[in-house]
Amino acid sequence: MIVVILIIATLAALMATAGSSTFDRARKAQAKNDVIQLVTAINAFYTEYGRYPVNITNAANDAFFGTGATPAGCTSYGNNDVLLDVLRNNTDPSGPNLATVTSLNPRQIAFLSPGGAKNTVPPRGGIALDRRYYDPWGSQYAIVIDTNYDNTITNPYADTDGSAGTTPIRQGAIGYSFGKNGALGGGPKLNTSFGDESGTAGTFKGSSDILSW
Repeated sequence: MIVVILIIATLAALMATAGSSTFDRARKAQAKNDVIQLVTAINAFYTEYGRYPVNITNAANDAFFGTGATPAGCTSYGNNDVLLDVLRNNTDPSGPNLATVTSLNPRQIAFLSPGGAKNTVPPRGGIALDRRYYDPWGSQYAIVIDTNYDNTITNPYADTDGSAGTTPIRQGAIGYSFGKNGALGGGPKLNTSFGDESGTAGTFKGSSDILSW
């Protein structure tokens, strides 16, 4: 009987591990698709209007949308809802970003149409009731846009071996997800809503972060 119980416990543990691994892969695949679509939408906006979808107040820096520390060389424009409202052409009369949407996107083009978040506390994997775009682990997607138009963006990661791409990144826009721990790079979880992971804070290598570039 003891042997049977041990076998059942072992099989249950293996199944739980396999299930967790499958969910992790699915989350990473969704996040990768999301950040690529975000960047594609920003570039499509640039093609349409000849400028990026942000009201620039500091043309010397690039624009950062999201949470956490503002990357070097960037000015923070707050949560990503203001950018997403423009890209989604969210013209809800009660929306706080309506004036920004109508001024930046006068042709009322929907460049991006993400689905709604799958749960609300915390929101994950889509647009939540606060109009912010969340990754599958519950962090807002981080976006940097080349609003000083020099075709370079400072790499937000500290890796020096090329794991996180070139420094600087020669693109007009980048998007990324903080992954399982809810923080840039690897290491301890940001708070109890997330999970610890391998790697080092601020470093992409060994983390579960997802990059568009």
